[in-house]
Amino acid sequence: MSGLIQDIIIENHKLYFRDFPWRSKHDPYMILIAEFMLQRTKAHQAAPVYLEFIRRYPDVETLSSASYNILSTLTGHLGLHWRSSHFIDAAKYIVNNLNGKIPKCRKILSKIPGVGEYTAGAILTLCFNLPEHVIDSNIARFINRIYNLGLSGEIRRKRVVKEKAVELFNYKHTRNFLFSLLDFTALVCKLNRPYCGICVVKEFCGYFDQTPSISAAANISG
Repeated sequence: MSGLIQDIIIENHKLYFRDFPWRSKHDPYMILIAEFMLQRTKAHQAAPVYLEFIRRYPDVETLSSASYNILSTLTGHLGLHWRSSHFIDAAKYIVNNLNGKIPKCRKILSKIPGVGEYTAGAILTLCFNLPEHVIDSNIARFINRIYNLGLSGEIRRKRVVKEKAVELFNYKHTRNFLFSLLDFTALVCKLNRPYCGICVVKEFCGYFDQTPSISAAANISG
């Protein structure tokens, strides 16, 4: 079932496509910066800050020598001042311990300050197109619904969710799939009032089977 779901979500990406400046990047540094900024921040809010950040700090070496105080004035626009330490601490670690290179290994990535499971998975899929699982709250919700797991509460760390994510991302085009899935879960398979009636994978979805009366009365919007 998973392979078919992946193909369908990618093939229909134009229906729920969103564009952000980091989407064209393959450099792990560029993706790392984007993922740090996207923690607890909406993508459209992070976009202008990201562009200015990359202009000032175009590579890990430049960032590693940045001033915490100066950087905090930039990241402060995102509303969470603690992020400035994430950026610089991560850059220093990469320069001092990894020869300035961001690795394609989840275990090593997880040692970089500020890099959690999601960020590590995002770097591996988006930069190296590896079949590595990626789970955030939206993807966990999608997994819960599509496989009809019936979970509630904080589910993204549940073992069964991770198992299904590993299965779902065991795919040859993980970069395309992740971007497509992120947009799909943001605009179609939403937390509240999901557009099940226009869902492109509803015929495979256990949640839709349980709630056939859900309609798609509204147009997709951000």
